[in-house]
Amino acid sequence: MPTRPESFAEPVENDYDSFAEAYAAETETSLNNAYYTRPAILDLAGDVAGRRILDAGCGAGPLFAELLDRGAIMTGFDSSAKMVELARKRLGGDAALRVADIGDPLPFSDGEFDDVISALVLHYLEDWTAPLAEIRRVLKPGGRLIMAVNHPFIFKLLYPEADYFATVKWVGQYTFDGQQAELTFWHRPLHAMTDAFTAAGFRTAVVSEPYPAPGARERFPEELAGKTAFLSFLFFVLEAV
Repeated sequence: MPTRPESFAEPVENDYDSFAEAYAAETETSLNNAYYTRPAILDLAGDVAGRRILDAGCGAGPLFAELLDRGAIMTGFDSSAKMVELARKRLGGDAALRVADIGDPLPFSDGEFDDVISALVLHYLEDWTAPLAEIRRVLKPGGRLIMAVNHPFIFKLLYPEADYFATVKWVGQYTFDGQQAELTFWHRPLHAMTDAFTAAGFRTAVVSEPYPAPGARERFPEELAGKTAFLSFLFFVLEAV
């Protein structure tokens, strides 16, 4: 769970290489990932048969694999070499995977993709300007960016005295498959997200706050007891204009 706002601390590196295997194992069947994020992204993506899709921040490749099974032509990258290695083990040596950082110029051609998937990636970044511009560049006109980030209201619930309207760094301590890990996130208000989308050349087509997937309540009765929804992440479908 998150621990504290970090307004004055030095930046903390999100070193996924150091806990990649534990993270992949934990999130394979977890509530947040297997019963919330991935089903929501797949629902928003709809029929992807024949579509060229870039999985931006593919991790160990679970979404890549599911979209591939649904007929998409998949390419993926992650900044963690260990995550890409795990994805290759899952997907095979012929999978179009590479190590790249979403904060840098992307190694793809203009208009190369019909869709870009960015699941739980952008909330690690303080500045979305360059990443969104690069995603827009590699999308065809009318292409879609389907993304999930931390819901901005969660930060205010955790830290009631914090300034919701500020872009603020905070650190969370987590346990993945028994291994401790620290992750750094950047909170930003909803209007800052939508302003960034517009500035990068996107139209916001869908804003979604989905329910957990079928079967979640039976598998995670304690976590979901008394809850009618599970608002930890916010989902968008953006269209390149």
